[in-house]
Amino acid sequence: MTVTASAPERTAEVPVPEPGLTPDAIVARAEELARGLIGRQAETERRGFYAEDTHEEFRRAGLYRILVPRRYGGYEFGVETFMRVVVALTRGCPSTGWMYCLGAAHAHAVATLFDERAQAEIFAGGDFLCPSTVAPSGTGERMDDGSWRINGTWRYCSGSPYATHFLGHALVDDGTGEPRPLLFVAPREAFTRLDDWGAQLGLRGSGSHSLRIDDGLIPEHLTLDTHLSQVDVTDGTPGRALHGNPMYGGGPLSFMILEDAALAVGMAKGALDAYEELMRSRQTLFPPIVPRTEDPDFQYWYGEAAGLVHAAEAGLLGAVRQWDDIAARGEVTPEHELKVATLCREAVRMSWRAVERYLFPTAGSSAVRDGERMERVWRDMSMQQSHAGISVFLFTMANRELARARFGVAAH
Repeated sequence: MTVTASAPERTAEVPVPEPGLTPDAIVARAEELARGLIGRQAETERRGFYAEDTHEEFRRAGLYRILVPRRYGGYEFGVETFMRVVVALTRGCPSTGWMYCLGAAHAHAVATLFDERAQAEIFAGGDFLCPSTVAPSGTGERMDDGSWRINGTWRYCSGSPYATHFLGHALVDDGTGEPRPLLFVAPREAFTRLDDWGAQLGLRGSGSHSLRIDDGLIPEHLTLDTHLSQVDVTDGTPGRALHGNPMYGGGPLSFMILEDAALAVGMAKGALDAYEELMRSRQTLFPPIVPRTEDPDFQYWYGEAAGLVHAAEAGLLGAVRQWDDIAARGEVTPEHELKVATLCREAVRMSWRAVERYLFPTAGSSAVRDGERMERVWRDMSMQQSHAGISVFLFTMANRELARARFGVAAH
């Protein structure tokens, strides 16, 4: 589907809670909050999501308004600020960072793709948390007034415990034999969160519960006839016209891939932190018995991992800059989006390689017992590697799609 810019209706802006807050200040707040998350990881896993007092701290810090447009009381700080916050929180607790990211990130999609009427309604509360899934599920039935009756259950809705909305895809049967996706935004009162998360290998505290909608009526202006990964923003977007900010003209697909890279980098940095603590506190097992910091092998393993993690973070920030540049120039073609995606792919790969090849194997068996920080990061990163957006799209489909876009070859 191609979305196009439209003339905005000018409405009075809603004041932000802290008009003088800067991007660097909100990142510093996230880094401070992250330090307090480290000791609560086990508690978060047992609960299945981060605590209410953590949620309140995030709210007071303004973390749920980073990507919300200023006219609706948000900070509109930009993609780099958001990704730096995601890295910081995920470094402290992967589950918390994942839950925050996949709840708060979809402010970008909504502010980019929907018109002024929809945005004014959706962002009315200021703070915005909206899990989403790319896998279509359930059904949509068009009503006489143009609204849609939605029914179904959507799995893996990360960020659902404190959600204000849900961005989902339903399947619509037009009688052609091939159901088409319908993108919709459901308000909190339209869905029920199921108690079905927490028994997975990793990311047990990510709040990735299923959401169910029973005969939910969604107004037509809160729906789009498309799939989030197939939106064409080449000709402009309602959000860019409305807000005058190129960020809201950037590609939703590549934005989602940036999230994957930020989460991987944050987890790898947390693993490197844990390994550094072991380096400083433990000795070698074989003679000569010396602190690990003085042992050539541990020095080598740490150096290899640190280089990979630093390179992954540099790759992430470089991908963000390319994304911003492409959006600013209004050149968001499929090829440009996929170039950003492949940069993110390498950031994810380097992050995982640092952990699975160097940090986890050499940390020692006592450091990878159940509940230890290194063990938890390894589980969480393993879970990310199995995510369809990583294993199926980023590591497989994106390669072929980039080549097709470059050479103008149609998919068979």
